[in-house]
Formats: sequence, C-alpha cells, structure tokens
Amino acid sequence: MPDTEPSPAPVTYRRVLLKISGEALMGDQGYGLHPPTVARIASEIQSVHALGVEICMVIGGGNIFRGLQGSAQGMERTTADYMGMLATVMNALAMQSALEALGIHSRVISAIRMDEVAEPYIRRRAVRHLEKKRVCIFAAGTGNPYFTTDTAATLRANEMACEAIFKGTKVDGVYDKDPERHADARRYGDITYDEVLMRNLKVMDASAIALARDNNLPIIVFSLDEPGGFCGILRGEGTYTRVHG
Repeated sequence: MPDTEPSPAPVTYRRVLLKISGEALMGDQGYGLHPPTVARIASEIQSVHALGVEICMVIGGGNIFRGLQGSAQGMERTTADYMGMLATVMNALAMQSALEALGIHSRVISAIRMDEVAEPYIRRRAVRHLEKKRVCIFAAGTGNPYFTTDTAATLRANEMACEAIFKGTKVDGVYDKDPERHADARRYGDITYDEVLMRNLKVMDASAIALARDNNLPIIVFSLDEPGGFCGILRGEGTYTRVHG
C-alpha cells in the first residue's frame, strides 16, 4: 500500500543512468529549450559527478516534437518517430554544451549516425567513456520507431551495466493518483515492477518496466525540480520511490 514514510536508505551506486523528459528542459515555456533550466539541471549532474559516480543520460524530445502526437494528427507513424528521435539529439547537444560550460567532459552518442555532431553508438566505446568519468548522453532513442525514450533508457542502462535508473519527474516519487490533482494522493516508498504494471502507474511505459524487471534494474523516481535532489538521494537524503523486484 502507498505510504508517506521517509524513503528507505539508498544503496551507494557506482554507475547510474539519468532519464529526464524533454519537457523538463522547457522551464516555464510552452515549447523548446530554456537555457537557464538546462544549466540548472547540468549543475545537478555536476554535483553527482563530483561524488565520483559515473553518469549516462537519456533525454526525451517532447519539448520539440513527439512522435505519437504527430501520428495522431495524421502523420505516418514511422516518420513521426524518426522526427522525435532527431528532437532528442537537439536536447542532447544542449545538455552537452551546458555540462562542458561547467568543465564536465561529455559525449553525445546517437543511435542514428550523424558523425558531424555526435558519435555513433558503440557499446564498448561508451563504457570506456564512462570509465574515464565522461558523461554519456544517449540520443535518438533506440534508433528504431515504435520505441519510447523510456525503453531506450532501460536498454542503455542495461548495456552500460548501470546499477540504477534515476527517473527525474515533476513530483517526488510514485503516487497512487496524480498528486497535482488529488490532495489525498499517497506516495509509495517502495513498489514492485509488477505492482506498477498491474496498477498502470505512469512511471515509465510498460516495455521499459518489463525490461527493468527482467534484468532486476531498480528505478529511482524523484523530483528534478527539488534543488540538490539527485545528489541528495546518493547521500542518503531526500524523498523518492524505489521500483524494484
């Protein structure tokens, strides 16, 4: 059952994947990129990087173009999804610029080849970047239509041998109902993959949850809007929900 108790003490993670939506980069705007917001998120990553944690990222593209919305308006689905993948590359480049302004070396790694702006995805090379403490920003999803960036994040986290996925959202965990609409919404401290699927909780899409479950990869859901939230969890502080087996 949901609870409002403090979240359990976290495990110290050596390598993690941070998944954020494209909308997280909009700030208060209704569309596109808000550079101060990108810089703020980059500073959150910087604080975790300073702990010695190896970090990779997947950023959605919904602030620029969302394939499902294009498809719903009559666009051919495969084309719409590829356009959404290109939007994620734009967001990845913006995040790379913000990180490197803070002195953090990073690499944008694209599942669709575009050698002038990003590296192609080669697993062993990406692992080596992480070992050298570079932040790897995985762009263009899985490179295939019909797969979301949630699924891409879970896939890359498994391929990189990450110890957890950190899903940054607008709220501080997983709730039994939308806390922005329901004052009596209650937060889960811990919840299993199967409960998320059974209750149809909007953590990540079902394919991503199933892939995480099959590989026993925990998902930490936390508020990206809380200053220091990402780093705080790794220090044993803050509020979040842990999705696990």
